[in-house]
Amino acid sequence: MFERVDNFLNDREFRFTIYENKIYIINFKRIISLEENNVTLQSNRKKLRITGKNLIVRKLLEEEILITGMISKIEVMDE
Repeated sequence: MFERVDNFLNDREFRFTIYENKIYIINFKRIISLEENNVTLQSNRKKLRITGKNLIVRKLLEEEILITGMISKIEVMDE
């Protein structure tokens, strides 16, 4: 049981959740580019590119980011 709690509390898996006109990303390592129509993030082994219009960072913490706007494309690329 303690192992499950530890896994939950120390979760380091890169993942994202897509909602209508927003994307929530956790456990990314750095922002590669941040533009109005393109945002690219780096994780340990992947890059995530979000393309759209009027992309705005609504929340930014150490390893979490919430981006809103008219998202048209999401690409996940292996490193």
